Parts: sequence; structure tokens; C-alpha cells
Amino acid sequence: MADIRPFPAYRPAPGLEAKIAALPYDVYNREEAAREVERHPDSFLAIDRAETGFGPEVDTYAPEVYDRAARLLRERIAQGEFVKENHPCYYLYELTMDGRSQTGIVACASIDDYQSHVIKKHENTRADKEQDRIRHVDVCNMQTGPIFLAYRANDFLRMAVQEEKLRVPICDFCSEDGIGHKVWVIQEENRIHAIREAFDKLDSIYIADGHHRCASAVRVGQLRREANPDYSGEEEFNYFMAVLFPDEELRIMDYNRVVKDLNGYTSEAYLEKVSESFQVEPVGRTPYRPEKKGTFGMYLEGTWYVLTAKEEILSKDAVKGLDVSLLQDYLLDPVLGIRDPKTDKRIDFVGGIRGLEELERRVETDMKVAFSMYPTSIGELFHVADAGRLMPPKSTWFEPKLRSGLFLHSLE
Repeated sequence: MADIRPFPAYRPAPGLEAKIAALPYDVYNREEAAREVERHPDSFLAIDRAETGFGPEVDTYAPEVYDRAARLLRERIAQGEFVKENHPCYYLYELTMDGRSQTGIVACASIDDYQSHVIKKHENTRADKEQDRIRHVDVCNMQTGPIFLAYRANDFLRMAVQEEKLRVPICDFCSEDGIGHKVWVIQEENRIHAIREAFDKLDSIYIADGHHRCASAVRVGQLRREANPDYSGEEEFNYFMAVLFPDEELRIMDYNRVVKDLNGYTSEAYLEKVSESFQVEPVGRTPYRPEKKGTFGMYLEGTWYVLTAKEEILSKDAVKGLDVSLLQDYLLDPVLGIRDPKTDKRIDFVGGIRGLEELERRVETDMKVAFSMYPTSIGELFHVADAGRLMPPKSTWFEPKLRSGLFLHSLE
């Protein structure tokens, strides 16, 4: 049973949505974030990455950075840039990319469901990355970036969303990257009750993207419970903001790899070594995008190759059978010496949104070899999470990205 409840969101004042909405804080490095805030000073990124208001001499994680974030947020609310709903609501958030739409229900999920594994994860988190968002949420007293959750589609929620979308959205804009954004408010009590009941019947919900934001939000809730031992469970800090999408609408893109060297092999010796576990076929200079599971593109010295996993290395295991695992276990580790892709500085990861041309560019500048991947499926993600297992790092790349600043969840 999943406790997914409505909440009274802070939202941008009408007409300000396009100016305020920002890509997630973690898609930028510090220099990129500073440039973005300089170009768009009204962007919510100025709050999500408040170090952009300081020079490089101030540490990204200095106390004054979080204090600035909280102050900016209070000021913008006081100036009327954000308005708060007068009672708990659900919201619909539709994103359209390349003519393809996905619509999620914006709500609050229970930290207890996360701890009891009703809300399931598929990757580990790093304590240092968690700590940043813990401090940001705690000092701002607000959750500012929604967690991307997924559920198995069902007829009732599908119809409920379709009916709500017959109404006129409260905001409708296109961001600079060409993504369309629409928002609807669901405020009628009978509709709210029906949606909450529908979620109550689900036994599993999955973190699609935002594992660190989710873990941080849960930790803040735990800290608030410790500070308020008489808590009832109804307080807002017992819940975290999320957007829940049906699996049938989600798009996972490839998450590709580039490696700095051939681990001491000559090109000829390297290709011979790779051929022990993969069939290797050169295909020329045309970039190769894998068309099915078990196949990989490889770019080396100006030539693209098709790698096909040999039958003997295939697996039905939820994790070992993933393409990212096959590449890691039978090529990156034994051939190229990439033991731990989370920490090895010789490997980098390139989201599929950047295209195969980015792989060629990296090989021609700072890397030696690149691998294009067949995307992990949402079914594989569910399978791993249901088994209580974890995927290798950088297994999934979701597009389009949810915007921050369109919905805020106060912890009070």
C-alpha cells in the first residue's frame, strides 16, 4: 500500500513559470551553473545552486551558501513570485519532447514507504552528495526538486489523468531546450479521494531518477522526527515531493561510456582480447546505435564497430543480464582494467541526449575508445528493484528532465 497524498504546493505566480523553471541542480557543474544564473537571474537555479552568488573563493558547501538559498527563497515568496495553494491538491505535470508526452501526478510520498521498501530503489547513493541536499532542504525548510517516481500503469489512473487533461492547464510554456511543460491542478475532494485510493492499492513504486534527492528528503524527515518526538505522522516533514509517472509513458535513453586508454594494449591486441567475449564487426565511419539488447557500438581510431555479446556470457539474472553489466564484467573490467566505474578516473559517462557525435568528439579530444549502449528498459529497472538488487552506476538516463521551481513543498 502506497501512501501518496495531496499537498498545498508553492507554485510560481501566473506568468512567471517559464522564467523560474530550471533544470535539476545536479546537471550542472559550478561554472555551468554560474553562467546559467547570469543569463537567467530569475531561474530557480539561483536558489538550488546558491553558490552562484559567490566568487570561487567560497566553498560550494559553505554555510553561507545554504543561508543565501533560504534568504533568496523567502524574499521571492514575500515578493509574490510564488503563491501557495490554500488547501492540499494533486497536480498533473506534462512534459513533451520531440512530439512525445508523459504526464505525472505531483504529490507527496511517505518517508515510511521509502524505509519499508514500498518505494524501491535501483542504485546506491553517496553520503557526500546526500549531505548537500540534506542541508539545502533543512535550511530552506522546503523541498525544491521533485523526485521522479514510476508505477505500473493501471486503467483507473490512466482515465483519471486523461479526464483532468480535458481542462485548460494553469500553465503552458516551452523551455529553451524545446521541451513543452503543462500543469493542471486537481482540487475537487472526490477526485482527490479517488486518486489517493488508487495509489493505496499499489504495492510498489519505483525511484526512476533522483535517488540522492530522495534519500536526502527522507533523512531530513528523520531528523525532524528526532527533534519532535511527539510527532503525529501527519506533519509535512513525514512526506517528500514527487512526480509519479506510469511506466508505459517513460523513455529511458542510452547512457554511454568513454575510456581514456586501452590499458596498455595495442589496438590490434585490444580487439583480439575483446573478441574473446564479443563478436567484433567493423562498420566504418557511420556512428552505430545498437538496435537490440546484447549489442554495443564501439568507436576506436576513427572506426565504428558492432560488438555482439556471445551466447556464453548472456545471463537471465536481473543484474548480470543487463547490457551495462555485460560490458562492465566482460570488457571494461577484465580488458580495460576499470574495476570500479564509480571511482575510476579513466572512465566517463555520456548521456544519450548528447548524441553519438559527442562520443566521437571525446575520443578525438581526451579519450581513446567509446561505447554506445542499448538503453536499459523500464521493465529491467522494475525487475532489479523488485529483486532487492542494485544496478551498476550510470545505467539509466531519463529524458525529459523534470524542472525545479514549478512546485515547492514546505516542511511546515
